[in-house]
Amino acid sequence: MRVLVTGGSGRLGRSVLSILADRGHQVTSVDIAPTTPPAGVSALTADLLDSTALQEAFAHAAPEAVIHLAGIAVPFARPDVETLQVNTGLAWAVLAAAIEHRAHSAVAASSPTVYGYNTPSWVPDYLPLDEEHPIRPWHAYGLSKAIIEQTVQALARTTDTCVLSALRPGYVVAPEEWAGAPTQQGHTLAERLADPALAATSLFNYVDARDAAELFALVIEHPERVHHGGIYNAVADDPLAHGPVDATMARLHPTTAPHSTALADGRAVFSNERARTELGWTPTRTWRTQLEGRIG
Repeated sequence: MRVLVTGGSGRLGRSVLSILADRGHQVTSVDIAPTTPPAGVSALTADLLDSTALQEAFAHAAPEAVIHLAGIAVPFARPDVETLQVNTGLAWAVLAAAIEHRAHSAVAASSPTVYGYNTPSWVPDYLPLDEEHPIRPWHAYGLSKAIIEQTVQALARTTDTCVLSALRPGYVVAPEEWAGAPTQQGHTLAERLADPALAATSLFNYVDARDAAELFALVIEHPERVHHGGIYNAVADDPLAHGPVDATMARLHPTTAPHSTALADGRAVFSNERARTELGWTPTRTWRTQLEGRIG
């Protein structure tokens, strides 16, 4: 299958390119910065907010499926207005182009930050957090991802030939980060495990980049399984913590205390059941297996 991937040079994008190539797809990566792609992947350098560059990229790749990862990747990395403009503008441009160029499926990266945690007033309706839970973003990055989800749903109403969806990858861990490279917040995985306050900022969620990449691949390979306009959490089964996080959640996020007992059996704060049930996704790489022998 011909697949166009935007943002292929990023933490998640690199694994998406490799996984797709390994699965036999004809992959084109488009990124704003020059990059060296994995073997078997072609790369274009383009700013997809430029309408001419966007059309040229789609004409070159002639994609049957589109995976949209490009954008400002973390909260507070850029001024708020820029984050909103870039992330939402890119999503509309790329997903609309996927429909225009007759791709049969298109999927965009959202984020668990849409739930709106990490404010003193945030109170979950229940735990674990699934896709039916209300979203309450409070910063520009989370809001941009909520708008991306709304973009997916809006455009889904305009077409019955291109299946659109959005995935919410958790705290993405690239392969080199299991080996000790700093994660996106500047800490190593071992440091995040040793200090629960570090992992608590993302509610202990994580996902191996290759596992997340496999979910993106499943979405485009099996559009018949995907709920048109649907949203899916993409997180590991377990929390990034030694043992259950019920007491730790109640201590570090006191407003969750009424519901944190639901996590006493060791489950993650975010549910991945929808992706498992509807898409057949099984994340297999856990911090226990990937860090074996590296931590005490």
